[in-house]
Amino acid sequence: MKAFHYPLTVSTRGKGTYEITQKVEETVSQSGVQTGIATVFIRHTSASLVIYENADFTARKDLHSYFERLVSEDDPELIHTLEGPDDSTSHLRGVLTRTGETIPIANGKLTLGTWQGIFVFEHRRAAHQRTVDVAILGV
Repeated sequence: MKAFHYPLTVSTRGKGTYEITQKVEETVSQSGVQTGIATVFIRHTSASLVIYENADFTARKDLHSYFERLVSEDDPELIHTLEGPDDSTSHLRGVLTRTGETIPIANGKLTLGTWQGIFVFEHRRAAHQRTVDVAILGV
């Protein structure tokens, strides 16, 4: 059994989804693991991870607009604004999504579906450097 840890830095340009599938696939390849699991974890509370459709960008546009309606920055009942008006909403959106994903590895490759991609979902308006840990365990 082998175990590996690879930190990735993901630059965002504000709200939206940023695909990291290729970066995660490269770490799996570098590890040499043929059968196992890759755990992907984001170290932030105002951004999250999602496995989502990666073939048609309009699917992600729908996701973005849905979250804008679901957790609106115009909500007068939100009081946590220490880092700006998108502070509370970014944390709420993070709670509604995920901080980690576990993906099986078979034959040295992630077993994602045909249209699945791994994305950092940035919930803040401003650009950020996000840290994503990829832990790989297997043989």
